[in-house]
Amino acid sequence: MIETDINIKTKLPGFNNSIFAIMTQLANEYNALNLSQGFPDFNTSSPLIEKVQHYIEKGENQYAPMKGIYKLRQQINKKYDYLYSRKYDPEAEITITAGATQAIFSVITAFVAEDDEVIIIEPAFDTYAPSVLFNGGIVKFAQTEPPNFQIDWEKVQRMISARTKLIILNFPNNPTGRNIQGEDLNKLNNLIRNTDIIIMSDEVYEHILFDHYQHISLATHENLSKRSLIISSFGKSYTITGWKLGYCVGPEKLTKEFRKAHQNIVFAANRPMQLALADFMEEEDHDLGLQRFYQQKRDFFISAMEKSRFKIIPSQGTFYQLADFSKISDRSDYDFAIELTKTYKVASVPLSAFYNNKQDHKILRFCFAKSDETLKKATDILCSI
Repeated sequence: MIETDINIKTKLPGFNNSIFAIMTQLANEYNALNLSQGFPDFNTSSPLIEKVQHYIEKGENQYAPMKGIYKLRQQINKKYDYLYSRKYDPEAEITITAGATQAIFSVITAFVAEDDEVIIIEPAFDTYAPSVLFNGGIVKFAQTEPPNFQIDWEKVQRMISARTKLIILNFPNNPTGRNIQGEDLNKLNNLIRNTDIIIMSDEVYEHILFDHYQHISLATHENLSKRSLIISSFGKSYTITGWKLGYCVGPEKLTKEFRKAHQNIVFAANRPMQLALADFMEEEDHDLGLQRFYQQKRDFFISAMEKSRFKIIPSQGTFYQLADFSKISDRSDYDFAIELTKTYKVASVPLSAFYNNKQDHKILRFCFAKSDETLKKATDILCSI
């Protein structure tokens, strides 16, 4: 190990490895079933893999256009037109990114300057706040509480000031699995109608909703769509999280600024994989089968956990399930998650990790995007506690 005596003023004091990295490392160390980090433990479609191999062998191995492969952008426009009755110009309003995380960082970098304020609805994915702080912004947190995690729009209104630049939404929500309603969008629209506030809507789980719930994209709202940058992910839709491919759609005026950040952060995303996805999306609506596929897994998990002492808060979407352990232990959710990993060999994520003040509701988040065998082993263990 190389030691240095250089003095460094960190741009992110107090931030270290994410909870996902910590719990996955712990799961590996203790040979635990990893229901912590949000990735499937099964492979993607063989035809999609074959398409990538085809384009690699064909020689499509150089830079993609900064905006992304045009055919793939066309397919995304067709999707939004079909699902949400909103057309985006493939040339000026759709950008392929190196994953949703890069898209998130690019949006924040493009629009948040020193002392600009950003409102984040909590609990929230742990990359939003650091990205704001990295760019000199100020974060205001609008917390929601279990079991319903309902947004208090009056609280949000009190947070809005002349310096508010951005509001970040994530629905279906990671970690709560909650969905947003049309009434929520109308209330949000009334709050920001006469402002210059931009919305960043993280919709990476748009195709994974259960029961009677349907995804309500900001693209469906006539007014909000004009001030929103919407982010989605091929990784979640096609079981390819390791490919790190996503996209950002939004009005031309906003996309122009977004691309200034995008091209200087990464310039372009993986070319052969983009070409393969363009073909794959053209042939079938593969992503539309996700709802049925993951509902079976959610239902399996909930049914199996009925025999446990955990209290389930049924997920409305995503591939995450919350479970209250207050009848089992009075330990903090972080400590209980560690104990669960080390002693019982099942890794989860404490809900407090998604609150800036580490609010502890005695709730853990489990990822059920796993094989039936893994889920059976994990729930058997959890039911034995």
